[in-house]
Amino acid sequence: MRFLHTSDWHVGKVLKGHSRLDEQRAVLREIVQVARDHRVDAVLVAGDLYESSAPTAEAQQLVVQVLLALRRTGAEVIAIAGNHDHAATFDAYRPLMASTGITLAGGARVAADGGVVRFTARSTGEPVVVALLPFLSQRHAVRAAHLVTKTPGEAAAGYGRLVRDLLAALTTGFRDDTVNLVTAHLMAARGKLGGGERSAQSIVEYWVPEDAFPPDAHYVALGHLHRRQSLPAPCPVHYCGSPIALDFGEQDNSPVVLVVEAEVGAPARVVAEVPIRSGRRLRTVHGALDELARRAEEFGDDYLRVVLCEPACAGLQQDVRRLLPNALEVRIDPAFAPSADPVRAARPSPPPAGVERGPAELLHEYCVTRELVDERVEALFARLHDQVTMGNA
Repeated sequence: MRFLHTSDWHVGKVLKGHSRLDEQRAVLREIVQVARDHRVDAVLVAGDLYESSAPTAEAQQLVVQVLLALRRTGAEVIAIAGNHDHAATFDAYRPLMASTGITLAGGARVAADGGVVRFTARSTGEPVVVALLPFLSQRHAVRAAHLVTKTPGEAAAGYGRLVRDLLAALTTGFRDDTVNLVTAHLMAARGKLGGGERSAQSIVEYWVPEDAFPPDAHYVALGHLHRRQSLPAPCPVHYCGSPIALDFGEQDNSPVVLVVEAEVGAPARVVAEVPIRSGRRLRTVHGALDELARRAEEFGDDYLRVVLCEPACAGLQQDVRRLLPNALEVRIDPAFAPSADPVRAARPSPPPAGVERGPAELLHEYCVTRELVDERVEALFARLHDQVTMGNA
């Protein structure tokens, strides 16, 4: 049987005050076409469908339309919540989406109550079993372990062990005569960050060791890391990465979706890494303003982070945006910055009307203007923000 593995759409993402909804619409249209062209039996969406736990109506409409379009290809569609999604909302819409043949999973469940999905591959008639593990915060992991494994949760056991126990419980129904798949949203210990992940859920405390993945799984479809990669483990374990570069830290990533073939009795194999090209390229450029102006045609339609190699002066940022309309961020190279208040000239301009920055981005910009940039502070803020926004999940 054949399936498509995708994740980390982050619909609703705003980059430096610019909405990317039109780009995301085009990217997701490409993904639907890949599912149609390859006649896949299933589509696994491994979390972070949304950028925010409170997505806009436009973002929700787009995601629902895409899930329905994927279902109309004839494929089974299975989507789990990631750390950016609101798990309780996923579960609230679960019965409605199920009526269309789409499986949504917000929180961890026992196998008999939706923690495992079973279907027959339309192309081969093979029975398929898919174990679902949406993202779990550390405190919710203890509760989930107690629910699924039926053993007392132990907070001191460590996040990795709790996830391993959950996966072991969810995969007890794997058999020799079924295609056995796992989809999860988590931070694998040997995974490499893509550049734009939320740091609070990518730190050591959230690492899951490779021995957590069951050896009898034919394929593990992961979400969370935005870089395409495979990991050493007892079974095939893959991140497909995000289908669009989400931040300038991801500008060198190559967005793809994975088409995978699996059969009873053999490990699955990735048969195609299909490039997704609709997202605009992100690029960091260095130079003096007159030099960059001469190169403007070279940059095409790319979104730019401009690092100016000249001293700050009044109106410089406006001059950059006049000559390079796609410049979303303007900085002064530290070598040219004055010793006092070196970043004030590169302070971001207000976002366009109707577009709001997220809390993490606002904090980062405030720290930049105050010369207080510290990843530990931003990670702590993200963790506290999660506790507030996910407190009722």
